[in-house]
Amino acid sequence: MGYLGNHLATIITGIFAAVLTGLWPYFVDFAPILNFVFIMAVPITWFLTFTCWISQKSNDYMHKHASSHAQTEKKSLSNTQTIQTTTSGNQIGLSEIKQVQSELSAELNNLKESVKLKDGEIERLNQEISNLQTLVQIESLKTELANLKMLASKRK
Repeated sequence: MGYLGNHLATIITGIFAAVLTGLWPYFVDFAPILNFVFIMAVPITWFLTFTCWISQKSNDYMHKHASSHAQTEKKSLSNTQTIQTTTSGNQIGLSEIKQVQSELSAELNNLKESVKLKDGEIERLNQEISNLQTLVQIESLKTELANLKMLASKRK
């Protein structure tokens, strides 16, 4: 994290804004254009100072949150032999974890099989829909052909 908590840009911009604010009363009488420059520069530099401060606070918050999440992940990965449950304080052995893992993997395999069956059913239904669309197109063509035959017979 460096000196000043990575707020160096905020501090430099704040010092510049403070200096401009302090010099403003001394240059008011020199030229009206100089007064206009100060009217524009002082609020802009204070706005930049505020923006730098807010962005650094946001960055600090995001990195603090990400690093604490990574630390908890490392802690959970390092505890592989036994896990202490928070509610009862009991120790769970590695064999119990393996048993639960095998049960969950069997359940996952069952879910995968049911998803495959559902996918097959969806594919079959899509094929039926496309067949029905083809039949509808054929019927509309037959109707158009019949209409054309009627028009042709009326012209003769």
